[in-house]
Amino acid sequence: MASKNTSVKAREAQTQTRLLLALWDLGGTKQEIKKGELTKRVVQKGKKAADYQGIFENLEKKGAIAVSKKGYSLVSPKGLDVLGEGLKSSDFKFEGTIVGTWAANALLKWISQVNGTVVSAATSVNGVKSTVKSYQDFEKVTLRVYDRLNSDYNLNHLVPIYRIRREIGDRVSRSDFKKWLLEMQANDILQLQGGSVEDSAPDKIEDSITTELDGLRCYAKLLKV
Repeated sequence: MASKNTSVKAREAQTQTRLLLALWDLGGTKQEIKKGELTKRVVQKGKKAADYQGIFENLEKKGAIAVSKKGYSLVSPKGLDVLGEGLKSSDFKFEGTIVGTWAANALLKWISQVNGTVVSAATSVNGVKSTVKSYQDFEKVTLRVYDRLNSDYNLNHLVPIYRIRREIGDRVSRSDFKKWLLEMQANDILQLQGGSVEDSAPDKIEDSITTELDGLRCYAKLLKV
């Protein structure tokens, strides 16, 4: 019985990932996608749209998608995070012997636009992470990461500082990250803004920056758009 339940959960997870991938590929982060347009891609042979209702409801509860009477949209960044985790799962696979053209193209698009940019920005020869050793290097890397996050997550030029820090990772020390980010603000490249991170999570606040004069700064906004 346990094996059967595990199999059912694995299939549901695969269907969930296929659904999110289709919604992302159709432009669901930027606009609402009509229900018929989405179900046309994800509903498999021998099934009907109503069979997927539970999965839609589960994704809405997670905050990954938004549902209206007319259609669906992918909520950033939660929806993209859930999709990314699903695609990375060792259990993810396409059922049947034929993979639809849309699915293959969507996967290639995801790899090139999301994963590919991270790899090229964070690695050098032989996949070894290159250390950011100067302000000039930091500025280039930060702007590249900013642009990718802003585009992929549809952030409207209000990018969480904790996400920038985590993307750059241990390529730069925490003290240099703060110092050089403030220098980018002093050079009128970025404006660091207050507010609060989603969920007010302590780890996200810690990965933002705090100054004596301005207090907690949670977001970066590009001034030279």
